[in-house]
Amino acid sequence: MNSRPVAALFVRADSIYKTMPGVDCYDIERDALTWPGGCPVVAHPPCRGWGKLFYFAKPAPGELDLGPWAAQQVRTYGGVLEHPKDSKLWEAAGLPRPGQVDAWGGWTLPISQHWWGHRAEKLTWLYIVGCTPADMPLIPLHLGRATHVIAQSRARRKDGVRLRKGMEGWRPEVTRAEREATPPPLAEWLVEVARRCIVPVRQAA
Repeated sequence: MNSRPVAALFVRADSIYKTMPGVDCYDIERDALTWPGGCPVVAHPPCRGWGKLFYFAKPAPGELDLGPWAAQQVRTYGGVLEHPKDSKLWEAAGLPRPGQVDAWGGWTLPISQHWWGHRAEKLTWLYIVGCTPADMPLIPLHLGRATHVIAQSRARRKDGVRLRKGMEGWRPEVTRAEREATPPPLAEWLVEVARRCIVPVRQAA
């Protein structure tokens, strides 16, 4: 069993990562910027300033800087960065879009968190450095429609009409905690990905 230490950066105070052996967690109180480096990471930098509704967000001073900083930790030490699909962080930090590879050997894997048990589809991009597609842990395939949605504002019919309660196809929203939290099976899978990540010495220097 792979037991390499992993750092989980920008996690919730009640994060599932805190229950995992060998995972060093940094939440808002501990401050990920104090992490000294030295092992692969699973990074969940704040996303509200980078998502599709960024114009409604009010990031705290310095919050937007955390995304590019997290990407640099992944490039330096290996691991995985998680953000919503089409996050604007990809352009800001020069991250490769799906199907591309960057100068660090990093690549982007599109996933649905529903595959790991999330009640909503929650489309997500993972930026990975140090582990090739062939070396990844198995990805579960979950067929069927999610029972919930992340936000009603995104739920629309094929003709563009916004779905409302009582209309065919309408589904309830998940809770705020569910929007923010990582499903335990996905968290375990991300830690396993990070443990498989190895960057060349020239990158880690």
